[in-house]
Amino acid sequence: MSDGLSRRGFVAFAGSLLLSGCSAASTSTTVETARPTERPSSSRRLPVTSGPPPTTSGVGLPDVTRWHPSSNDVSPAAKLAAVRLIEAEGNRARSALQVVDAQYGGILTDAASVLVVCRSWHPTTSGEVGRGGSTYDVRLSRSSRGWEVTAVHPSHPGAPAFSHTTAARRVLASPRIDLPPAARRDILSGHVHDSVLAAMLQLSDSYDIGVSVVRSGHPIYVFGTNRLSDHPQGRAFDTWRINGRMVVDRDTPRGLVTGYMEAAAAAGSYNVGGPYLLGSAPQYFSDNTHHDHVHAGFVT
Repeated sequence: MSDGLSRRGFVAFAGSLLLSGCSAASTSTTVETARPTERPSSSRRLPVTSGPPPTTSGVGLPDVTRWHPSSNDVSPAAKLAAVRLIEAEGNRARSALQVVDAQYGGILTDAASVLVVCRSWHPTTSGEVGRGGSTYDVRLSRSSRGWEVTAVHPSHPGAPAFSHTTAARRVLASPRIDLPPAARRDILSGHVHDSVLAAMLQLSDSYDIGVSVVRSGHPIYVFGTNRLSDHPQGRAFDTWRINGRMVVDRDTPRGLVTGYMEAAAAAGSYNVGGPYLLGSAPQYFSDNTHHDHVHAGFVT
């Protein structure tokens, strides 16, 4: 990993964070709706820094700003607990980390997965500023003390492939598809199906797309179930921003989001999830997990 948080391996948390990556598995078709059965493996309370991160993390490093949840969020406190932990560790004296977005990988009554999407910068031995970033699957449980982080799973996109499909090259070059670092490296790895990439390109004909998560950094199983998610198999992508408007925001026009969901289905997605229910499963679904983004899953 290229950012300060993953390079230090979360040593600051005294081994309390569980580090593991996503891997592709079977090619079976899954639906992303969840049932409330999953529980984190540990309830140990981890420190969450309440103070603001530094605005400048080091010489030559960019200023960073603190991320804040939308007032329309399902559980702002869950996201804040996850994000503040990542911000605190990522913004040290010689590194800078900017949270791009935080979306749910799953949200139940007393358990949650928050996917913290980051860009990062760090000084290199040559004196230049290196760029990177990861997506962190932060697991939390809720008790009488509030939301507590119990585990963190950083993204592991894998090494770049030697060659890329035409669709992959077009997505990587598109000015209308905003890819955070982990999602970009997912595509560079060659493990994202062309059906996903072709849908991104088709959608970008009509929309400016802010992608949050593609393959890595997402739970391997649909949260709360034992069913494999389409994400780690390279068969899905999530959109957190459409035409510059956040999906989760109350002021984002409903028609913009529903139009995008319908366009994703027309682009080949068999399983479109979002804040609004447009039809029956498995074509469309809606739940609290997808209140803040649009999920598009593909069979192949």
